[in-house]
Amino acid sequence: MALLQEWRDYAYSDEMQNSKEGEKLWKDYFTLEKGIYEKILSAPDETVTGTVEELAARYEVPLSMMVGFLDGINDSLREPNPIETMEKDTEVNLGYDPEKLYYNMVDCKAEWLYTLPQWDELLTEERRKELYKEQKNSGTIRNENRKVGRNDPCPCGSGKKYKHCCGR
Repeated sequence: MALLQEWRDYAYSDEMQNSKEGEKLWKDYFTLEKGIYEKILSAPDETVTGTVEELAARYEVPLSMMVGFLDGINDSLREPNPIETMEKDTEVNLGYDPEKLYYNMVDCKAEWLYTLPQWDELLTEERRKELYKEQKNSGTIRNENRKVGRNDPCPCGSGKKYKHCCGR
């Protein structure tokens, strides 16, 4: 069985989702994940490569946690890794696209990652704000041609009905 399937079967199993053991697993995972991101974001010009096992040793994390990390970062890489079929001796590459990575971290609501101080050296504050806003707006459906009714929420965002706000 491929490593990714083993990780998913274990980490996302019903007993892990609803137990103290599962809570501890995810707490430990997020701590290790943050540590790895701190290291790779600190050296943006270095493209990290190696086998899955070598990267687990390099970042001092269990092999299963490295597999989870590779699963999470794969959508943000310039060249995705073959995560579905990877084994411990599979060569992987962590060459990430900073904007895509930041956008995906915001999408996952991983505030502990997209607020890391290492981002200051990679993306300007203005660009991070643009990416944040772009991601948040990506799920918002707007119908610009629709007329606002008296009893509809006011489009200004006040939370009041239109007739009690801008409709006066």
